[in-house]
Amino acid sequence: MNTTFSCVGCGKCCNDHHVPLTLHEARMWAADGGQVIILAEAFLSNGLGLPEQQREHAERRSARVRSADAEAYVAITFAAYNVGACQNLDEDNLCRIYERRPLVCRIYPMEINPHIPLNTAGKDCPPESWEKGPELIVGGELVDRELSELIQRSRQADRDDIQVKDAICALLGFRTAALKGDGFTAFLPDMHEFATIIDELTGQTLPEWSSEWQFHVSGEDIAGQVMAAGAQLATEQPANYAFISLRAA
Repeated sequence: MNTTFSCVGCGKCCNDHHVPLTLHEARMWAADGGQVIILAEAFLSNGLGLPEQQREHAERRSARVRSADAEAYVAITFAAYNVGACQNLDEDNLCRIYERRPLVCRIYPMEINPHIPLNTAGKDCPPESWEKGPELIVGGELVDRELSELIQRSRQADRDDIQVKDAICALLGFRTAALKGDGFTAFLPDMHEFATIIDELTGQTLPEWSSEWQFHVSGEDIAGQVMAAGAQLATEQPANYAFISLRAA
């Protein structure tokens, strides 16, 4: 089945979405007075937390770290913290920074993760968005060349930025991840400190970080699996921290 798409300018995708940012975009967001949220999820090198077929993509965008006696891979996302309307949305639902809007905004409604297919029912776009417009997917393949290039740029930024993101988290004192598939950990940094650290690390050779990561999990069953693998469970958390469970209540 082929998919067509045409943005109708409803602005729904610009409300209540934490938009993933590249490192450069996160620094720009801070300069514009915005708040960034840091999200972390990890899987263990023994495969706990990740299906085998997804491992290559996940490893490439993750930092290889230690957690007690275990090796883990932590994926760190810097995202624009948007509760309600995006700070850059004007009274006419138009973007004030359209020419320099984040990559993810340019890519929407497509997915960046190659293991997540486009599900039109799960998008904010109204039905008329999918009723006409240029072809987006033909025979299961994305046919928009420009959009494909943007997706590749976003994936590459994930790979290029991950070591610096790990260093930033270390300097912020944020070292707790959720097990992939079980949830996310979320941290709201002080934005002045966040921006200062990015500026200090820009162009610098990163030191080897000795501080380890720990895991925050949703229940005793997951905790037992993590500890059996030799990883460390979280005991204390910084301020402005939350655990977001993905398990059904």
